[in-house]
Amino acid sequence: MDKMTCFEKVRAWFTNSKSFLLILSLQFGSAGMYVITMDALNKGMSHYVFVVYRNCIATVALAPFAFFLERKIRPKMTARIFTEIMALAFVEIILDQCFTFLGMKLTSASFASAVMNSVPSITFVLAIIFRMESMRIKQLGCQAKVIGTVVSLGGALLMAMYKGPLVNIMKSSTNHVGQPGNVNDPGADHWVMGACFLLIGCAGFSCFYILQTITLRKYPAEMSLATWVCFIGALQSTAVTLFMERHDTHVWSIGFDSSLFASAYSGIVTSAIQFYVQGKVIKTTGPVFVTAFNPLRMIIVTALACILLAEKLYLGSIIGGVVVVMGLYLVVWGKSKEQKKHLIPQSPEKEINLQLPVTVPINESNNDNKTQFVADKNNDIEA
Repeated sequence: MDKMTCFEKVRAWFTNSKSFLLILSLQFGSAGMYVITMDALNKGMSHYVFVVYRNCIATVALAPFAFFLERKIRPKMTARIFTEIMALAFVEIILDQCFTFLGMKLTSASFASAVMNSVPSITFVLAIIFRMESMRIKQLGCQAKVIGTVVSLGGALLMAMYKGPLVNIMKSSTNHVGQPGNVNDPGADHWVMGACFLLIGCAGFSCFYILQTITLRKYPAEMSLATWVCFIGALQSTAVTLFMERHDTHVWSIGFDSSLFASAYSGIVTSAIQFYVQGKVIKTTGPVFVTAFNPLRMIIVTALACILLAEKLYLGSIIGGVVVVMGLYLVVWGKSKEQKKHLIPQSPEKEINLQLPVTVPINESNNDNKTQFVADKNNDIEA
C-alpha cells in the first residue's frame, strides 16, 4: 500500500511538473535552432528568406493537426480575433524573428542568446501594465521576482559587454572554421547595430507573449492559433523579403544542405511545436513564468556554439551565465513563495500541487472561455 502511495505521489508530481518540463524541453530545442541557424547564415543564407521558409514549413506541419484535433473546440473566427492574429504575426515574425536573425548575423549565436535574456524583464513590465502579474512590492516573493529579473538582465548584459580573458576549454575553440570574422569583435561598427536589432527583437518577443495571452482568452485553441500566426507571418515576411531582396532573386534558391535543415528544424521545432506547447503553458502559468527560463537557453547555446561553431568563449560569458542562473532561481523562488503564502487550503491529496509555482485558471459559471490569472497563486511565460 505504501509503495502504491509513493507511486501515486511521484505520478502526481510529474503531472503537476508538466509545465516546468515542457518549458525546459523548449529551451533545449530553441538552443539547437540558434546553432543550426547560425551555421546556415554563415554559409550565405538570407535571414529574410529563412524566416519565410521557416514559417511556411511550420504552417504545413501544424495545419492538419489543428484542423482535425481542434475542430470541436475551435471558436468562430471574428474580425477582432483575426486582427489580433495579424498583430501577433507582426510582432513575432517581423519584429522578433526578422530583427533577431539580422542581429545574430551581425554578431554571433552566443551573443544573440545572451541579449535575448532581456525578454523576461520586458515581459514582466508589460505583464504588470496589463495587470497579468501581481506587484505587491512589500511582499518577499514579489521582491525576489523583481530582484531576480534585474539580476538576470544584469548577467545577460555582463556577457554582452564584458569579455575578459579567453578561456580555452577546447582546442577547437580557437579554430575559426565556418565562422565570420566579426564574431566576438565588439569594436566593430556592425556589432552595436546588431545589438540594437536584437533589442528590437526582444521587444517584439515580449509583446508576442502578452498578446498571445490575451488572444488565447478569446480563441482557446492553441494549435489553431499557432497555425494562423505562422501562416499570416509567412505572408507578411514574404512581402518584406520581396522588398528587401528585390535586387537578388537567387536568394530564394535552396538545396539539400544546412539551409534546408535549418528551415525545417526551425519551422517544426521552434515554430510549430514551440508555439503550440508555449500557448498551452501560458494558459496555466502566464507569460512571465515561461520567459523566466530563457536564460537556460543562453547557457546551452554558448556551450554548443563554442564546440560546433568554434566561437570564442570568454570569462565574462561564464560569469554572466552564473549570474543569470542566480537571477532565474530568484524569480522562480519568489513565485513559489507567493503561492505558498496565498494558496487556498486544499485537501491532503492535493498538497502535491505546491511543488511548482503555477497559476490556476478559474472557470466561471458563464463559460466565457476566458482564462483568469490569479495573482495570489502565481501569475506568470515568452521569453
